[in-house]
Amino acid sequence: MKKTLVSALTTALVVGAASTTFAAANPFSDVPADHWAYDAVAQLAADGVIDGYGDTTFRGDRSITRYEMAQMVARAMAKSDVNEATKAMIDKLAAEFADELNNLGVRVANLERNADMVKWNGKIEYTYESTRMGKDHYTDKANTDKELFRLEPSAEVNDHWHVNARLDATNHMNTDSGYETVTTDGSKGDSDYKVTLKHIYAQGDYKNFTVRLGKMELADNMAGQSGNLILDSKYSGAEVEFGSKVKAKIFAGRTNGDNDGGYFFGTREGMYDVAWNNTKKALDSAANIQGIEVQYNGDKLEGGISYYHLGSENFRGAESYWINGREMDSLAGKAVKYSNNGNATSANIWGLNLGYHFDKNSYLHGSYAQNAKADNQKNSWQIAYEYKGAEAANKGSWGAWVGYRKLGYNTSLLATTDDFEPGFQGWHIGANYTILKNIVLTARYSQGDSIDGDIDYKKLFGRVEFFF
Repeated sequence: MKKTLVSALTTALVVGAASTTFAAANPFSDVPADHWAYDAVAQLAADGVIDGYGDTTFRGDRSITRYEMAQMVARAMAKSDVNEATKAMIDKLAAEFADELNNLGVRVANLERNADMVKWNGKIEYTYESTRMGKDHYTDKANTDKELFRLEPSAEVNDHWHVNARLDATNHMNTDSGYETVTTDGSKGDSDYKVTLKHIYAQGDYKNFTVRLGKMELADNMAGQSGNLILDSKYSGAEVEFGSKVKAKIFAGRTNGDNDGGYFFGTREGMYDVAWNNTKKALDSAANIQGIEVQYNGDKLEGGISYYHLGSENFRGAESYWINGREMDSLAGKAVKYSNNGNATSANIWGLNLGYHFDKNSYLHGSYAQNAKADNQKNSWQIAYEYKGAEAANKGSWGAWVGYRKLGYNTSLLATTDDFEPGFQGWHIGANYTILKNIVLTARYSQGDSIDGDIDYKKLFGRVEFFF
């Protein structure tokens, strides 16, 4: 172990955090008063963590062994007047030098040794949505009240790799179950509550790149408070990300289009039909997906390009008949065909984004996307101005935004739908506020109309999140 005075200083910072001042006298002749580590070394000696040598020298420029470092850690562990932050640092050092400490007779329990290797985060969230669509004085209103309980464990594997997971349990208050609707006979299925494994993946972090393997986020690089323009879902596969100011990401895998809104490949029963070879069938299968993104993040200016390919036979002849669980053709008078000839079996979507930070509070950004394989509703775009933003750890922090979105049905296949559903366009405003530490309120209002047809659209969205 090639550590010198830095090791002593590390331990000094751990132990010295509990002291009010570094006022101890220095017993070492080779550590002058103007040395950068004078106070730390003097306090270490006063606390009995280091002894030095019999000739009154400290010899801080000498490499020390893991055994010698473990001796200092053991003495730090014996101190009782430490705060929580210092205790956490001592525990981490104890885990690193557990074998040497055991040889010294200082036993480190397995739980102590791994205490800092497994972390749990999560939240409880309540969301209210009220959506109104209308045509010719007819208004269809739908309200949803949903509770979410989320756990996100993360565990360290080694110096480079760790694993992550996400578990979501939902409760729809209108049915008092995990289901938004019930069957005609009143039954709710085999279980009242829906618990799903949203994420499970391994991540390797290296100097110049990051690797992820498993089931993880499927999100485009065109987001902000408005949400993702194309992709906001999950997929199973692999991705590699590298770079700093200019970042590139390449990924590939499979997705069933589950974005909690159910817009892709009929994740709600009957949402899509296929008219092919004189037959019709519901679509519910996954698609292959590959993508590449390049993003520049400067101090003020940012921008990027992206390309996503989705392949499936279920694009063939697809017509979307449902929006937000309602029959679109009863309002719009027509369905939205994917391709005019009905032979397309893929989506090739290009995207561009550009943003500018006027200062640390003001941010203007926009993005555009187009599906080269679609013939109808084949482009989407959004623009928004954002001011500040609520931070969960900072009570009283807040943010506000205003923007415009157009979500082409056959381009925004898995877009964020907190304001508009695919197939609609219009203005939206919103704000968030941290009322207490780790308690955040969010409110949105959206108003517009359908891209094809003359359906009026209004949506009210509210959410409160309790983070832990």
